[in-house]
Amino acid sequence: MSKPNKARYRLDAVKRQYSDALGVPDERVEFEVGPEDDPQVFSFPHPVFMPDDVNTALTDAQGKGDAAGARILLGDQYGAFVEAGGDPTSVMLLFVGVRNEAQDTMTKVRPTRG
Repeated sequence: MSKPNKARYRLDAVKRQYSDALGVPDERVEFEVGPEDDPQVFSFPHPVFMPDDVNTALTDAQGKGDAAGARILLGDQYGAFVEAGGDPTSVMLLFVGVRNEAQDTMTKVRPTRG
């Protein structure tokens, strides 16, 4: 049913506003592992835009250690991450830090109606 004189939210526009505010146009968090002159780049889904299956898997992995969480976040990248000298605890610290920073940013964004 139409609402006269009331603008509606466009979900794609709302998502884009949050993506812009968080500085993650591809909705992923990138990080480097290895020597500064030749680092390897890895990524995981940004906590705000994380797919439901990944969220569910992370919730189920609570209490099973940082390696379990890092495996879920990195998926197929996990083996290469460990080979590059990556530390699962550091990935989980990054995840928590990004999530906390995002919560602060999200409170400041006011989606516009379109």
